[in-house]
Amino acid sequence: MQNFVFQCATKIIFGRNTENQIGNEVKNYSRKVLLHYGAGSIKRSGLYDKVIKSLQEADIEIFELGGVLANPRLSMVREGISQCHENGIDFILAVGGGSVIDSAKAIAVGVPYDGDVWDFFIRKSTPVRALPLGVILTIPATGSEASKSAVITNEDGWYKRSIGYDLLRPAFAIMNPEFSVTLPPYQTAVGAVDIMSHVMERYFTNVTNVELTDRLCEATLKTVLRNTPLVMQDPEDYNARAEIMWAGTIAHNDLLSTGRIGDFGSHKIEHELSGIYDVAHGVGLAVIFPAWMKYIYKNNVDRFVQFAVRVFDLEIDFEASENTALEGINKLEEFFKSLDLPTHLSELHITDERFEEMASKCTEKGPVGFFTKLYKEDVLNILELAR
Repeated sequence: MQNFVFQCATKIIFGRNTENQIGNEVKNYSRKVLLHYGAGSIKRSGLYDKVIKSLQEADIEIFELGGVLANPRLSMVREGISQCHENGIDFILAVGGGSVIDSAKAIAVGVPYDGDVWDFFIRKSTPVRALPLGVILTIPATGSEASKSAVITNEDGWYKRSIGYDLLRPAFAIMNPEFSVTLPPYQTAVGAVDIMSHVMERYFTNVTNVELTDRLCEATLKTVLRNTPLVMQDPEDYNARAEIMWAGTIAHNDLLSTGRIGDFGSHKIEHELSGIYDVAHGVGLAVIFPAWMKYIYKNNVDRFVQFAVRVFDLEIDFEASENTALEGINKLEEFFKSLDLPTHLSELHITDERFEEMASKCTEKGPVGFFTKLYKEDVLNILELAR
């Protein structure tokens, strides 16, 4: 086990009707807020009206910026920063899923900075301050509600890049599983893949003697495997929704990273895919992750065997352990297919036309990944496997 420091300052407020507490939570930080949200689903669900009412009752001045896209754009982040400057806004409230939260984080870190916020994403500068922000989560998926990460797409060149700093963790996150009940099956499915991918990026490590976090990872994966089909069958299954929502937070608040070194190479590859083709992150991961596994599993067959046995309850083939490892990968791919998600690029009508561009962008700063370092040729090979 590696040395580690674990700090997750986000206050989690979980359960039914917790959205009614938003005004009291926000007034602990500010009397002027930028309300940031997506395309309008929070208005159709009635959540928007509840939030406005609670903020008004707390005597909080509200400014709005809606319209966040599934892969949040740098142009909207810059618009939010300008709005905060113009109106003296010192608190951001994100209501939505990971895209909205990531956009809010980028705004929060960009407001106190004299330069362009994109500097942080290209490692030209390191943030030292950020506005506080709060979250009302509606889509369990990215875990951004308690993570230190944010991912933004720059339309100039279609670069999708991430940052990760503890000052980006939200001050609080209100999480009512009831607000995920109206999600279409597709969004529920891609959210589940995103959650599982965050766990697996941490699970596949070369660090030994990490039994506790191995078991925590396995429990989180099995929880998603069990409860996702339940909510597909019965969208109003509150208990299953709650399990998935909490799993999404645990998957990416860094608890599962403690004492180990994860990978995230597959995430880097997927960022190039969704940055160019604007596919949902979970869809891209359903395609890329199995291909990544098939390409690198021989580098540590034992860990893939453990994954197959502990997560999918497979029996070990002692005469040919590679068979067990491959069967575990197949089981994962079958699960993604059971959610009616694509597992190959051809199903997304994506050809090899821009493979070279994606591989070059992915590795332009050097190899990606830690479990196995991936160079440009490796990324090309993984994309080929994903075809």
